[in-house]
Amino acid sequence: MTHFFKISAILFFVTLAVVSCKNNDDDVVADFKAENRKALGTSGEDLLSADTFTKLRIEFLFTALTRPKLETINAIEQFLEARVNKPGGISIIETEIPAPNNAPFSLDEIRDIEDEYRTQYTIDDDIAVSVFFANGSSENDTETSFTLGSAYQNTSMVVYRNTLFNFVGGNNNVTLAELETVTSEHEFGHLFSLVNLTNDDIHAKYHLDTVNDKHCVIEGCLMFFSSSVTRSQMETRFKNRSQGNLPVFDDLCIEDLQAKGGK
Repeated sequence: MTHFFKISAILFFVTLAVVSCKNNDDDVVADFKAENRKALGTSGEDLLSADTFTKLRIEFLFTALTRPKLETINAIEQFLEARVNKPGGISIIETEIPAPNNAPFSLDEIRDIEDEYRTQYTIDDDIAVSVFFANGSSENDTETSFTLGSAYQNTSMVVYRNTLFNFVGGNNNVTLAELETVTSEHEFGHLFSLVNLTNDDIHAKYHLDTVNDKHCVIEGCLMFFSSSVTRSQMETRFKNRSQGNLPVFDDLCIEDLQAKGGK
């Protein structure tokens, strides 16, 4: 694994460089980011197969207090190596950013944060994904339900890390690293275009949850787990499970991924 760490000071100069490019040539900057500003699910095959992109870069964006656990980073890398065909390898880039102070966040605000601080974009045969571990919650949270994460563009997702941290504060039989992992992997499933996001799943007829769109009907599957849940649903999901026994893709999800070029 190639492993990089960029501090905010470096990001300051990267941001200056991007602003300078904008002033000189708006079209160049727009083209540079265009490959990573497509609709959710449209890059499923690009992420899974080696037909167009043989390498994959994952950039973790986080603040000083929301850096994902090392166990989380290792687990996500193993998850990706098991499911994507990238003979050129998978690289992990860690980028610390200044803490945004406008939480709870709307998705538009999350997009703005990504646009300001993301440094890794798809180029040549190397496709890039941005994962922001946010220092706040979603504006859609209520007193009874909360959002763990959201995949919102073809290579973009947010994990509401503060929400995860608050959940594991009690006796909920799940660690922060495990919750970071299962949330991130679930959102990667959406980036892979599950469930039937682009109407090309081979098992869509009986597999797709028609009530909870973009999820499957197989209880226990990684994609059965909705990103917006109540506390009681979360507690039920992890109650009485053995340590380390986290949700994984069911057989139908795996077959759908393989049909798109994955493993």
